[in-house]
Amino acid sequence: MLSKIKACVLYGLEGYDVDVETDLSGGLPNFNIVGLPDISIKESKERVRSALKNSGFSFPVSRITINLAPANLKKEGSQIDLPIAIGILSANKIIDKNLDEKTCFIGELSLNGDITAVDGALPMVISMRNNKFERAVIPYDNKDECGAIEGINIIPVASLNELVNYLNGYLNIEPYRTTYDFADTIDKFQEDFSEIKGQPAMKRAVEIAAAGMHNILMLGSPGSGKTMIARRIPTILPDLTFEESLEVTKIYSISGLLNNSGLVRIRPFRSPHHTSSRVSIAGGGSKPSPGEVSLAHYGVLFLDEIPEFPKSVIEVLRQPMEDGNISISRANGSFTFPAKFMMVASMNPCPCGYLGDPTHECSCTQGQIDKYLGKISGPLLNRIDIQIEVSPVKYDDLKDEKNEETSEEIKKRIIKARGIQQERYKNLGIITNSELGSKYISKYCKINKESEQILKEAFERLGLSARAYNKILKVARTIADLEEIENIETKHIAEAIQYRSLDRKYWR
Repeated sequence: MLSKIKACVLYGLEGYDVDVETDLSGGLPNFNIVGLPDISIKESKERVRSALKNSGFSFPVSRITINLAPANLKKEGSQIDLPIAIGILSANKIIDKNLDEKTCFIGELSLNGDITAVDGALPMVISMRNNKFERAVIPYDNKDECGAIEGINIIPVASLNELVNYLNGYLNIEPYRTTYDFADTIDKFQEDFSEIKGQPAMKRAVEIAAAGMHNILMLGSPGSGKTMIARRIPTILPDLTFEESLEVTKIYSISGLLNNSGLVRIRPFRSPHHTSSRVSIAGGGSKPSPGEVSLAHYGVLFLDEIPEFPKSVIEVLRQPMEDGNISISRANGSFTFPAKFMMVASMNPCPCGYLGDPTHECSCTQGQIDKYLGKISGPLLNRIDIQIEVSPVKYDDLKDEKNEETSEEIKKRIIKARGIQQERYKNLGIITNSELGSKYISKYCKINKESEQILKEAFERLGLSARAYNKILKVARTIADLEEIENIETKHIAEAIQYRSLDRKYWR
């Protein structure tokens, strides 16, 4: 008696279909699983045995052989529990209908026969849809994250008994579909830009950074509002599109961070502590999983007091900041996770924090200052588009009763600028100005003779690199988009150059 059930395993964010072949034969009772299963799959023997018995089904007293094909592909994950159980029931003729080869089964079994949620259900279902599967049987608790996927029927089930009745035709389960509203997410935030008093220069720099998805470094003394403004950046970013939401949700799904809440509808804001390890930031582990750079995909990665992070951790950011993804190589394979994030970093100018502060005296020696600033390398600074020095808030600004701009007002301008960028790059696979490659900069960032002369003088006087030159042009392009001006003007170049001066002032 032989049966074949379709299952799925994940490698990074990609799912691969697996044949779960079950054979019941005579001989001494035995239960073997072959085909490179990991420990979680080997342990499924006891979960499946108990789930079948506690669901009222007889466990076959025979030699049971489960083969996971292809045999040369390593299989991981408890989602194979359900296909194994269905394979045994089908081979034992308890399920008397022929199972469609276009149906995939995903689910972990509890000992009482309930089908429990699994991590990574969304990327598995998307992969099965791309592999031309027509139906996916998934745990009931995973239905909200998978129900928005078109092109495949989602069948959510809560227990083994329910699934057997459905497969035998005694129970009808309609395919599950759900829709999401991605508008008006600003109401979900507790913070607003209107709470920030004064600091017009910092607000302007952050608005430009958000409009073009540029990386930004804020340097200033303690209490000047760096962290406060950074935590409000998500309130001015455009809402996630459906496609962006799917990408973000796939990452959170395999990381086990969804909590059965459906698709992620708000742009991520990740703020790891400075004691975080290199693996937690970049991702990895024996079974590679996404790190903070991937969890911040299409959102914000905020590094508060960036010099406090170990230098090896900070340097990990260089590849994803430039490429928009991060590659992790291990003995069992190479994995690539998306990592298109807006990096927002804050820091003090010195260990005590008061270098250059008009109201406090700095107590640091020049050696201490150099060592502190030396934790931020030149190559990393070169990848930061906007550098802004934050002055302490004045008393008059704190007591000023005038109404500050709200996040909603700033967000409207940013949405307009993003719309201009999307229209400009619609056939290039580029969303924002920060993604412009060198071959497109000369086409989309043209400047006049006067601007070219100003940029040349700045290049020579500040000792800028070719990367810094390109970043100035991209920031100027964003400033022009915010003003809804087609051509970059001299004032846009001049403002963009101002955002490249800190590395020459503090990192001499």
